[in-house]
Parts: sequence; structure tokens; C-alpha cells
Amino acid sequence: MRFVHTLTFRVLVGSCLLLITLFGLYSYFSIRYSTDQMMAQVIDSADRVSDVIRNSTRYSMLLNRKEDVYQIITTIGREPGVEGIRIYNKRGAIIFSTNKSEEMSTVDMHAEACYVCHDSAKPLQSLPIGNRARIYTAATGHRLVGLINPIRNEPSCSSASCHAHPEDKTVLGVLDVRMSLEKVDSNIAQARQKLIFYAAVMTLIVMCASGLFLFVMVHRPVSRLMEGTQQVSSGNLDYEIPLSSTDEIGELAANFNEMTRVLRKAEEENKTWSATLENRIREKTAELQKINEQIIQIEKMASLGKLAATVAHELNNPLEGILTYAKLIAKRLRKTESESEPARQMLEDMELIIREVQRCGNIVKNLLLFSKKQVAEIELVPIKSIVDKAVQLMQHHFKISNVDFETDISEPDATLMCDESQIQQALVALFVNAVEAMPGGGKLNLKVSKGQAGELRIQVADSGMGIASEDIPHVFEPFFTTKKEGKGVGLGLSIVYGIIERHGGNVSVESEPGKGTVFTLTFPPAAMSHPRVESKEALSSRSTV
Repeated sequence: MRFVHTLTFRVLVGSCLLLITLFGLYSYFSIRYSTDQMMAQVIDSADRVSDVIRNSTRYSMLLNRKEDVYQIITTIGREPGVEGIRIYNKRGAIIFSTNKSEEMSTVDMHAEACYVCHDSAKPLQSLPIGNRARIYTAATGHRLVGLINPIRNEPSCSSASCHAHPEDKTVLGVLDVRMSLEKVDSNIAQARQKLIFYAAVMTLIVMCASGLFLFVMVHRPVSRLMEGTQQVSSGNLDYEIPLSSTDEIGELAANFNEMTRVLRKAEEENKTWSATLENRIREKTAELQKINEQIIQIEKMASLGKLAATVAHELNNPLEGILTYAKLIAKRLRKTESESEPARQMLEDMELIIREVQRCGNIVKNLLLFSKKQVAEIELVPIKSIVDKAVQLMQHHFKISNVDFETDISEPDATLMCDESQIQQALVALFVNAVEAMPGGGKLNLKVSKGQAGELRIQVADSGMGIASEDIPHVFEPFFTTKKEGKGVGLGLSIVYGIIERHGGNVSVESEPGKGTVFTLTFPPAAMSHPRVESKEALSSRSTV
């Protein structure tokens, strides 16, 4: 049923209807033309028979030998196809007929055979052959053609001594020849049947040829086009229509294949663009997350800085008093000459108090250092100079800790817009942290390089114990430490973070337990301003408010 709704079926049906109409019209006009030709031949034959009779009987009529005339007419009347022969006189009486029962009877002058000549007041003298013939149906049911031929009063007739006629009589009578159309009608029917049969056969052959032509030239290419559209609609852009013809359908298939190639290319570009967009979104999300973490870290450090400043300020005076009186008591105990056991024990206790108070003082000092923003001496400083000074401060510490220190400065002329003392302090804090991570000694490397955008990068890598992955997000938080109790307060890396952040840079850490740690300090190019670094003038003006 699907084929009924196809374009091929509709074209085939239309072609068949057109062929049937054309062959039908052709058959109709052919049959009509053949019938007219046969009827013309029959009428022509009747006219010739009539002329033969008239010419054959002319001599006998001039001699008035009626028996000869009748014999001739009777003989001709027996010929196949001749239905009958009659002779009328001028008054319409049948004076002779091959059918003897008709003789001496009178015909109606207004009958079909006579109407043409006798319709007017004066009968016509002659008629063309077409008007002298009449076709009608006999009592037996078959058709007849009758042809009348006037018998004229010729000069030889009017001057004959046997039966002379006046010269004013132009027509002496009428010769009526009737011929049967039964065989002609049978031939016409047979010809009609054959023509219809041949027309039907030709129609069927042309229809089959048209159907085959439409199937090869239309249905199959259109089916391939439909298959191509279905494949493309289902997402298969690699499908190509296998048509190589040069007609319109072939050109359509070529354009379709070109369209699929363009769509395939566009889809690949969209996929590439989508993947690129996803990567960019992922990168931007990571950047935003990192910025968010930095903001949280800054806010956390700012809050802790305020708290640390308050606590340090409140603890500093009591601790100073305790330390002073502890030293005074220890001094008095040393001046006494008593070497008793209680005295020595009391002196050791006072020394312990002094050490613990000093340790508390260092904690308070670090708290103050963490909380306050020191006055910035911003200037353009060679990075190698900063590194050399920091290394000089830690050189003795490296030796006694059995640490092998190496530097790699690929840009010895590189400069940094910074407060030299603060950057030096940050490097020293990283060195101390690295040495403490390598209690049995190890390797410590410092590398200075420049990035693609001109940023300055300082990497401090050690071969120490490393940091656990769950501790890495918290290493820059104040008071967070992985050292044993009493070995640190967790402010060193927080101070480093604050210094680098105030210089417009950032600090990151990469570490794996047992494989060491790498701290990376990144600073913007020296030509860029650092909005987070406060100058002396800014701090001075703010302090007076």
C-alpha cells in the first residue's frame, strides 16, 4: 500500500491515463476514418455499378429492346453485394425491379430517396454523388446503401424513331441501385476489434515500458534520495547517495552529498568547539574556585589577624612582667652561695619558666608579625640579590642540618618590584620549613624562572617527608601544623602567604608523602603595579585618621 502513495505510482497512473486517452482517441479516429473510407468505396462501387448498368443497357434502350435491358439488369443484380436494382419513371412508378413484386408500384416522392430532388417546386436535374446515396436499414436488419442515377433524355434518345421523347424532357427516369452493407459492416467490426486489440496491446506495452523506465529513472533514484534523508535525519552524516548520473536527480544527489559533508564538518566543528568550551568552562570554574578559596583564605586570615593582634597585645605585657621577675629571681638565686639541692632545683625551675616565657614571647611576636601590615619599601630589586641574602642567613643552618642546597637562576638579571625584606623573610620561612621537613638531611633546590606572560616564578623544592593530600588545603591556615607538639605554632606558612598575597602574587604547593614538597611563588611582571602592596605614605595617612 505504501507504493500507492509514491510519486512513481502517481506518475505511472497519470502516464497510463494519458496513454489510454491518446490510444483511445487514435483508435476512435482510425476506426471512423476506416469506416468513412469503406463507405466511400461502397458508394463509389454502387456508382460504378449504376454507370455500368446504364452504359450496358443504353444501346438496347435505343432499340427499345426491353427484354435485353431487363436481362442485363437481372444478371448484374445477382452479383454478390447487390441487394436490388430498380428503374422509376418520372412519376415515381417502378417500371422494373429485380424484385418482381415491386413492379408497377409507386414510391412516395417525399421519401428519403426522392426528397432531395423533389423538395422544391421544380425537381433538380442532377445531384452530386454524395447526395445521390442513401443508407438505411432493411427489413432483414442489415444496412443498405442506395444510389440513384438519373436516366437523361439524350439527343440520341429524343431523335430515335422507336420511342421518341420530347426534347423538353431532360430526365426520363431514375436508376436505383441498392447494395448490401452487411459484409462491409462485418469488415468494419472486425477492423474495429483488431484496432482496439492492437491499441490495447500497444497501450499495455507502452505502460510496461513506461513503468520500467519510471522505476529505473525515477523510483530507484528517489528511493535512494529518501534513504539518504532518513539516514541523515537519524544522525548518520557519513552516508552518501550512490548516484552518478548527470541529470537533475544526479545533480540533486551530488548536492545532497555535499550538504552532508558540510553538515559533517559543521558537526565536527561544533563538537570541537563544545569540547573547547567545556575545557574553558572547566578551567574558569577551577580558576573561580581557586579565587574563591583565596578569598576565603584572605578573609580567614584577616579575621584571625585581628584576633591574633588583640590576643598578642593583651598577652605581651603580662608575659614581659613574668619574664622580668623570673630573670630577677634567677639572678638572686645565683648570687646566693647556697648549693643545697632545693636551691638548685628552684634555679632549674626558674630557668624552665624563663624558657617557656621566652617561647610564649616568640609566639606573641609571630602573632604580631602575622597580624600587622608592615610598612612597604617598594622598589625594583634584583631577585638574585634577595635570594643570596636569604641563603646567607640560612647557610650555617643548612650545614648543621646536613642539607645540600642548590640554586638555579635562569634569569640572573630578573628584577622584582617588591619590599626586599618581606620577600627575604618569606624565603627564609620556606627554607626553615624545608629543613624541619628533612630531619636526617636531604636536598633543597631553589629555581628562579620566567613564565610565558613575563611573570616571575620561584620554586623551593625539598626531598623531605612530604605533606598528606588531606593536609595540603590547610597548610596556609594560621596555627595549622603537622609538627610535634612544641616544635611549631603553624604561623610560618601563613606569614609567607600574606607576604606573597600583598605583593599581588600567589603561592601554591605540590607534595606527596615520602617524595618531598615543592612551593611555587609567582609574581606579576615587574612593570605591573601591585595594588595590594601598601606604601609608607598610604599607611602613614591611614594611621593618622
